[in-house]
Amino acid sequence: VQLQASGGGLVQAGGSLRLSCAFSGFTWDYYDIGWFRQAPGKGREGFSCITERGSSTYYADSVKGRFTISRDNTKNTVYLQMDSLKPEDTGVYYCAAVPRAGRECIVAVTTHSRYDMYYWGKGTLVTVSS
Repeated sequence: VQLQASGGGLVQAGGSLRLSCAFSGFTWDYYDIGWFRQAPGKGREGFSCITERGSSTYYADSVKGRFTISRDNTKNTVYLQMDSLKPEDTGVYYCAAVPRAGRECIVAVTTHSRYDMYYWGKGTLVTVSS
């Protein structure tokens, strides 16, 4: 199983970035994909997920209205479009394969005790300057 997040970088507040998560090695229709981030000195936090066929998306309040998650299973890739970035969005961003959860997808990515059950990729650093 492999997941790899990419597309991070340095951006000014108010700017945009598009992250990608390339995945392989598992049956995609059994897994939702979540996005997580870890700010400097803090723990990893989930904030968005998309169901296995891309039919449903969920967001934490902290990113709702600014971030958009999408999925292209023909390319084995999940995207995260991040607009109106804020300095507090700074951190290392990770994607993970989450066992299919449907409407509970956002619960799955925000419940820390479940993180050991997920397949994780290497992260990509996003830095938002003020």
